[in-house]
Amino acid sequence: MSAHLYDEGHTIAGWTGFGIATAGTGLVGLGICTTSLPVVAGGLVVLALSLLTTWFLHLAGWGKPPGGRPRDQWSLRVRDSAARAGHPGCVGCRLAGRGRLRTDGQTAAIATAADEPVVGESIPLSSFE
Repeated sequence: MSAHLYDEGHTIAGWTGFGIATAGTGLVGLGICTTSLPVVAGGLVVLALSLLTTWFLHLAGWGKPPGGRPRDQWSLRVRDSAARAGHPGCVGCRLAGRGRLRTDGQTAAIATAADEPVVGESIPLSSFE
């Protein structure tokens, strides 16, 4: 059982991206201290790789959707089964084309809570007034 009383969002995708980004930041710092533009550029490339790695792991189900998760999904070993369809409100899933409208006008199947809007759901214009 977890000692935490809330979902902190610790995931394989998050920790892997954090580790790679830490190495990239260290390289950028080393490049600045040694005034070496190639080392700074290398550090920036590693930072970009950390972003891509985190995104791919999230899409593979090792991340988490925006917001909290049920308590039984807090462990690092639990894979997100809803990642394949896309998470509502998730920029990473939208960039990957998940959770968008299909060509037949139907919305892709997304596992959501009852109070969350479904991606592709029409919102009345009166709600913006």
